[in-house]
Amino acid sequence: MHLEERIDSYPDFPKKGILFRDFGPILRDPHAMSLAVDGFVRHFNPRDVDMLAGIESRGFVVAAALAARMDKGMVMIRKKGKLPGKTASVSYTIEYGKDTIEIQSGSLKKGQRVLICDDLLATGGTAKAAAKLVEGAGARVAGFAIIIELTGLGGIKKISKYNTKALVRY
Repeated sequence: MHLEERIDSYPDFPKKGILFRDFGPILRDPHAMSLAVDGFVRHFNPRDVDMLAGIESRGFVVAAALAARMDKGMVMIRKKGKLPGKTASVSYTIEYGKDTIEIQSGSLKKGQRVLICDDLLATGGTAKAAAKLVEGAGARVAGFAIIIELTGLGGIKKISKYNTKALVRY
């Protein structure tokens, strides 16, 4: 099986001119999900990762599955105002404005190697901001585990200094 077979495409979603790539069918197929996790474990040696971070919200699923397989913990990177307690935040520019993401203060330890997970890499703004959050906490980015990369949007350039694995490229 190829993971591309388990990705649905929705034209004009969420707005006209966008072709939405949905990895939902991978989640519904345990063999496909296992294939995705295996692909990441082959690329990122669990001995080189201390913690996983999932970017809201689809990245949570990827990070949780990979954390369970690697026997590691996981932290959430969320939109502003969604995490309790003290947080650290980074604001960044997206295609249609600005956004802010946060991580709970103290959830990462200095020097920890953190693998950041998400379902999709498009323009790279969110990924770059996630890396800034991790590094701002004193941890190191071990890499990015991405299910789908939209190559035409150039997001990989914003995180090119990191070890990145995208399982499917469009």
